Amino acid sequence: MKQHPVAAARLTESELDQIRTLIEQRSAILFDASRERFFSARVRGHLAEKKLASGSELLGRVRRSSIEYEALLEELLTQETSFFRYPAVFEALDKRILPEIEERKFWENPRTLRIWSAGCSTGEEPYSIAITVLDALKFAEAWDIEILATDVSRRALRHAERGVYSRRALEGLPPLQVDNCFMTSKHGLQIRPRVRRMISFAQMNLAESVYVGKFDCIFCMNVLMYFSDERRLAILRRFYDALEPGGYFLLGHAETLSHVAVKFEPVVFDDCRLYRKPGAVTQETRRTAALVEGAQ
Repeated sequence: MKQHPVAAARLTESELDQIRTLIEQRSAILFDASRERFFSARVRGHLAEKKLASGSELLGRVRRSSIEYEALLEELLTQETSFFRYPAVFEALDKRILPEIEERKFWENPRTLRIWSAGCSTGEEPYSIAITVLDALKFAEAWDIEILATDVSRRALRHAERGVYSRRALEGLPPLQVDNCFMTSKHGLQIRPRVRRMISFAQMNLAESVYVGKFDCIFCMNVLMYFSDERRLAILRRFYDALEPGGYFLLGHAETLSHVAVKFEPVVFDDCRLYRKPGAVTQETRRTAALVEGAQ
């Protein structure tokens, strides 16, 4: 009896190392020793799914074809996310960050708000940001709002752009919020157009230097762990440069910028640690400057 190719699949440590090196060279994503078991299990699962006999056969495919390479990368990237995944972060956005921005930009015309969801996965994070902005900003329609949502995964972005989620995915949201921001479709609950219009989705690897303009706030939750220390520092510096003075940088609850040579100011708001770029000009400082100028 002929043995099924999945059962006969071979994967050596050398092949695993070559696959790991290939991924880091092409995408800068590093699967280090802390994720060794996860990495090995996912590669073996991919071999089984593709019915390949060995790691060398997989290597040959991904070297020859960008489609095969992306399929492997998709298998390795975890897309674990949910709406309002870290409630303390969104509470800080609602109660601390957006009121500061509203005060700082009160006299601007047009009033602009730009937020970047870096590593947006299947869209729950940027849609949570948009819903928070609509709830928090007075007269949100008077603002020019853009939420840039980027991810390296094409598959995740396709899901995000559709904006359709199961009722189970929305269980934690208040019923009124679900009614206001979602509508029933034949595939589930779909984000309403007024929320969807706020968001621009784009494929992006954070290790590549791409100019995206200036932002008032950047979310980067559970993404930096996929990069080496050197690459992580370079990405953080680009985030810092991309923030407006007074802008905020937000990480996942288990992440920190301790011992990182980037000049963010740590800010504690309730149970959430935020990072702010110094140098904001507030309405109060404008009034003070005007009084000083008038006294001269």
